[in-house]
Amino acid sequence: MIPRTIFSSDHELFRDSVRKFLEQEAVPFHAQWEEEGYIDRKLWNKAGEAGMLCSHLPEEYGGMAADFLYSSIVVEEISRLGLSGIGFSLHSDIVAPYILHYGSEALKHKYLPKMVSGEIVTAIAMTEPGAGSDLQGVKTTAVLDGDEYVINGSKTFITNGFLADLVIVVAKTDPKAGAKGTSLFLVEAGTPGFDKGKRLKKVGMKAQDTSELFFQNVRVPKENLLGQAGMGFAYLMQELPQERLGVAVGALASAEAALQWTLDYTRDRKAFGKAIAEFQTTRHKLAELATEIQVGRLFVDRCLELHLQGKLDVPTAAMLKYWTTDLQCKVLDECVQLHGGYGYMWEYPIARAWADARVQRIYAGTNEIMKEIISRSL
Repeated sequence: MIPRTIFSSDHELFRDSVRKFLEQEAVPFHAQWEEEGYIDRKLWNKAGEAGMLCSHLPEEYGGMAADFLYSSIVVEEISRLGLSGIGFSLHSDIVAPYILHYGSEALKHKYLPKMVSGEIVTAIAMTEPGAGSDLQGVKTTAVLDGDEYVINGSKTFITNGFLADLVIVVAKTDPKAGAKGTSLFLVEAGTPGFDKGKRLKKVGMKAQDTSELFFQNVRVPKENLLGQAGMGFAYLMQELPQERLGVAVGALASAEAALQWTLDYTRDRKAFGKAIAEFQTTRHKLAELATEIQVGRLFVDRCLELHLQGKLDVPTAAMLKYWTTDLQCKVLDECVQLHGGYGYMWEYPIARAWADARVQRIYAGTNEIMKEIISRSL
């Protein structure tokens, strides 16, 4: 196989530490967390101590000023182990950049160090019951009243929503202005009028505390506005390539893990007197999957390089997100088939990974939206 060349020896040492951390602190408990619907809150604090959260942040805010490859390693190792309940990437690689790039110095110093340590868990509230990929259709409003904004509305499918201590809320400050009327606000849990709804029961990702959020006359200081009023949609568009890159990184790592599980299973499983892996149909299917994963790996790693150089554009990120998540779902479906009836049993990691993967083609912008973005650039 073509060797990966983007990681240094320091990166690989970090990978070893992340893998050991997850194998010790998460793997033994993930099945229990799936039953409960959320991961142990203490895992966030332990991850902060281990340097796994927001490592890219400048040292003045508690981070290590590390490159994005450190974040990608965390995503890869979580995905490779099938730990779909752990929402570290959303916290570190999606929420933190909004605060870093658009927050005031006061907001940065108030929240970022606690995000690095795991003292606070964060979420971003974009999706609404009537507005998913169409962010211009957001109905939640934020009206300036003196020195405060008053927020009203509801959100759904919010990753980390149940445990979140701090949420970025996408709201309309000028409902008549379309995309140009959208703004971003920081809202702390416990603010009067801010309520968390039930944890949503999903087909997969059962340990991920996906929740509904409700805002009824929630008052926040006007200083909690990120950047300028009306610029929220532009900020979202600027940050989405990194989010989609993160999804692709996880998708490819999941596909690689599925292939390895399936190689191991087909070598051990016997049918008609010989290992399943000895049948030509099995060998050829595994060859196809290995080839497509190799193609995907090169695509992901090249996009990681581009992102480090600040050159990953919106259409390329859209290509990467849709293609790798489609590939992930294809690989997992084929691997379930090669496992036979056992592939449909929840105790087998391939079954859980198959169920977890399906949403990858929906969130961070549906794959249909990705194709629309690509077509507009042609």
